[in-house]
Amino acid sequence: MKHRIVVLGAGYAGTIAAGRLARRLHPGDTEITIVNADADFVERVRMHQLATGQDLQRRTLSDVYAGTGVQLRLARVTAVDTDRRAVALVDEQGTDEIAYDTLVYALGSTSADHGVPGAVEHAYDMAGRPSALRLRDRLDQLAAGGTVLVGGGGLTGLEAVTEIAEARPDLDVAIATRGGLGDWLNEKAQQHLRGVCDRLGITVHEHADIVRVEATGAVTADDREIPAQVTVWTTGFAVHPIAAATTLAVAETGQIIVDATMRSVSHPEVYAVGDAALAEGPGGKPLRMSCASGVPMAWQAADAIAGRLTGRKIPKASLRYYNQCISLGRRDGIIQYVTADDRAKPSLLTGKLAARYKEVVCRGAAWGISHPTLYPVRRHRIGANRTKSLAAAS
Repeated sequence: MKHRIVVLGAGYAGTIAAGRLARRLHPGDTEITIVNADADFVERVRMHQLATGQDLQRRTLSDVYAGTGVQLRLARVTAVDTDRRAVALVDEQGTDEIAYDTLVYALGSTSADHGVPGAVEHAYDMAGRPSALRLRDRLDQLAAGGTVLVGGGGLTGLEAVTEIAEARPDLDVAIATRGGLGDWLNEKAQQHLRGVCDRLGITVHEHADIVRVEATGAVTADDREIPAQVTVWTTGFAVHPIAAATTLAVAETGQIIVDATMRSVSHPEVYAVGDAALAEGPGGKPLRMSCASGVPMAWQAADAIAGRLTGRKIPKASLRYYNQCISLGRRDGIIQYVTADDRAKPSLLTGKLAARYKEVVCRGAAWGISHPTLYPVRRHRIGANRTKSLAAAS
């Protein structure tokens, strides 16, 4: 009887985890299934480009996993029963259920409204392809002189506001940040960022905590009214509530709490990676929701699963940060080098070189997704260690 591994979610973390498992485990002993609602891999780090009218290369998951031994199941996950080790699904044929021996939970995240009144009703987000396309349609409807406000000054907000301003110089584009503009970056990076905003004609509202979104704009905590025909919401991400509805140990954020191998601290047959997991990084700080965190988390989880099933040593992935890559339109950017725990260093790259660097990073990540088993390694059998290994994984 084959050991059934089910991966939920085909974002960066889930897709990489499934491919890495297929490289390390012999198909004669294991059955790997990845479940995803969308037929395509979505380059989430490029949603600001999609929203501004740029066409992205399509990567069909059936093509990605062709010949790898990974089975693709197109369905939406509605629940996880950790007691019965089963996942409830719904697809075009109706409801169904899939059983697992080992589960990799990688359902990612969506936009967080933080309970701000009007954010859901009036704002647009870019947390996924449907919402990015919805924003794209709305921006297309704006005539010259139209007003756009990006709420949120993190990485997503900076990339969104500069992309919109560059693609539509005929619009009046603004950004509202809770703190100072790019205040987590070093001084030189902040100066460069301000210069880019000036060059692109972006109005910057600093220390502007949005407490209400209306059809005509936003209102801040100090009663400032910022007019906008379109408000783009980029104030952070929230995980899907599925994990919190189970008996899994989760944090207040709803993320699954995992150990250093990405294994659930309450259910050893469950691993969580990407935005859906709360993992400890350098200095005891939780890893932030990002592709930079999700990819090494996926490596670690896949290696840990393979190691425990085959009785082999579990390698340790480097769960640390090296830089923050920020695109500021298509021809400018900032590469902020950071410490292992994500604090800005004095060194950085800016301008066209930084834009090229960011593009190489994005293309490299997408290439790795498209070739999950290009570099085959020896696939280890569960074999004689089957009983011992499965007991350790249970």
